[in-house]
Amino acid sequence: MAVRQTRKTQQSRKPRECFFCKNINTEIDYKDVALLRRFISSYGKIAPRKRSGVCASHQRKLSLAIKRARIMALLPFVIQ
Repeated sequence: MAVRQTRKTQQSRKPRECFFCKNINTEIDYKDVALLRRFISSYGKIAPRKRSGVCASHQRKLSLAIKRARIMALLPFVIQ
């Protein structure tokens, strides 16, 4: 039988804070392309909450802003 390796405990990791909750003066706007690019993968996909570290309410607002920016042609749909 193989020996089971234990993973690091979650206590060793510090809890991730939401970028927008921490920076209260930062607003999610579809015209702020530099901020939105931070939450898009290299393929142009919207980054999931687990990777971006954004809370649920801000993730919903963020995805809506990214979709609006794509429709307004500020962000590409697909990066080739």
